[in-house]
Amino acid sequence: MRWNLRLAAAERGIWKSTEMRRLLADAGLEISAGKMSALWTGPPTTIRLDDLDVICAVLDCSPDDLLIREPEAVAARRPAAREARTATGDASKVTPRRGRNRTLPPA
Repeated sequence: MRWNLRLAAAERGIWKSTEMRRLLADAGLEISAGKMSALWTGPPTTIRLDDLDVICAVLDCSPDDLLIREPEAVAARRPAAREARTATGDASKVTPRRGRNRTLPPA
């Protein structure tokens, strides 16, 4: 995921994090200067859904405008062995295993 807060804010005429922080405070979300700086300069490690809701209300946008999917990054993280199995069709084959204290299915 790519965090797009600065661009979304800029599209609405908000150019400084201090201005965004003031608007969020007016909407009822008090954010520390450090947390606002972190949100403004890069992707958050975590974000509360309530906070995201207030940010979207202030910017008059949806979460889709702030969080942009990156399918290429997900594909790049996929293990190579799994891709090889999928390419050859072996991924659909399932080999059942019997574990300790498990019963066999009815015959």
